[in-house]
Amino acid sequence: MNSISRWRVFSMVVISVLLVWLSACKKDVLSDDPGIKLEFSADSVIFDTVFTSIGSATHRLMIYNRSNNKVNISSVKLAGGQGSDFRFNIDGESDVALNDIEIAGGDSLFVFVRVTIDPTDVNNPFVVEDDLQFLTNGNNQSVKLIAWGQNANYIVADTYTPGFPKYKIVADSLETVHWTNEKPYVVYGYAVINSYGTLIIDAGTQIHFHDKSGLWAYSDGVLKVLGTLDEPVHFSGDRLEEEYKDLPGQWDRIWLMESKPGEDHEIRNAVIENGFIGIQAESFLRVATNKLILENVIVQNMNGIGIFSRIYNIVGGNTVVANCGAYCMALTGGGSYNFIQSTFANYWPYGVRKNPALFINNFVLDTLENPVPVPVNFQLGNSIVYGYNDDEFGTEMVAGADSVYFLNHVLLKTEMDVSDPQYFESVIVNEDPLFVDHETNDYRIDTLSPAIDKGSVDISSQIPNDILGNPRGDTPDLGAYQFIPGQGEK
Repeated sequence: MNSISRWRVFSMVVISVLLVWLSACKKDVLSDDPGIKLEFSADSVIFDTVFTSIGSATHRLMIYNRSNNKVNISSVKLAGGQGSDFRFNIDGESDVALNDIEIAGGDSLFVFVRVTIDPTDVNNPFVVEDDLQFLTNGNNQSVKLIAWGQNANYIVADTYTPGFPKYKIVADSLETVHWTNEKPYVVYGYAVINSYGTLIIDAGTQIHFHDKSGLWAYSDGVLKVLGTLDEPVHFSGDRLEEEYKDLPGQWDRIWLMESKPGEDHEIRNAVIENGFIGIQAESFLRVATNKLILENVIVQNMNGIGIFSRIYNIVGGNTVVANCGAYCMALTGGGSYNFIQSTFANYWPYGVRKNPALFINNFVLDTLENPVPVPVNFQLGNSIVYGYNDDEFGTEMVAGADSVYFLNHVLLKTEMDVSDPQYFESVIVNEDPLFVDHETNDYRIDTLSPAIDKGSVDISSQIPNDILGNPRGDTPDLGAYQFIPGQGEK
């Protein structure tokens, strides 16, 4: 090799070394560029261990600096401060807040997060949460911390399919699963009944849903809620503080598609409250031929709709649907519906409500937003439909499909003409039913209620006891509750 070639090789080696050295030096340059953001190994840290005694658990979180420059994390802190159940550790330092942590370009840091909980403390919420907050070059970023606060059966979503919410299958195909009343169930995400699976919920079971969570019976799945008068099944949010007791919108919905052939969905003796939609029943892969049976069911404090259907078949007796931000019940796209001895009362206290308590229509919209007629048959007997609005009963019908609705022995708040016997029989118009106390969701009727003794025995004989088990006898009242002298007195 001649001297010129050796010089060239030497020069290339020197240049390479210099480039490596400059690159390393560049990573040591502290940058305040606001375009640099941290990345994390997860957007949430979930402690999915169910504790059986006072104890703690630790999980690891990775922080990545994907840039070429060193950055200073000005602060890392728990939003809950000293009152948080969580603590974190970075490079051996543990606290609820740490400052000025440097991370080199292309490097990473370990964060160890610990939670300590007494799961036997019934004053704990079911889900304990906090945020681990990072401030870097003016950027605020956070990672959610989640742990279980009480002993319960925790259903945590583990599957995501595009177009659907995150879910966990709790009753798979050809599987029958029982939820018992031994411990509450806490659902984080959606609990799914798969096609040809069956979920049976026993009397007295408590189901608590986290924010945006719900229960979903997929097409050909079956839901059986089998509460009793003495031990109803309860569906509500997972916040147990007093201020959340009647607060709407804490969870999403119970979502029912068409059940498998020969099987009906059943919800008996249940309270469904404080969500977005109480029950959504809709045909999905095919038109539902079986029924949703509702018996002694209360749906209340929904910030959307109490019962929402699309082309479905619902039979309801002793059904109470109350205080919803949109409709108490919206039966859309046709279908078959028969409700007796039911109360629909909408005194929504959180703002102006433009929708009627009860709404039905007989069409769906095609891809061009044109209505496609679908037959509808709606029957309502021995019932009450009332609320703040001038008209609490609404219909929207198009020609081209058999469309029948008939209200028989109903107390109705409406501006409609109810004289046509094709649609109305023995309807009491715009007389206050005098509920005991609608502000506390007590929809029993008071001593002077015009609904007393106004029911049809032919209708009441189909469901001879009211929602509390009181016999209706030969003089049935309208609504889900039979008037009992002395009730409500202190």
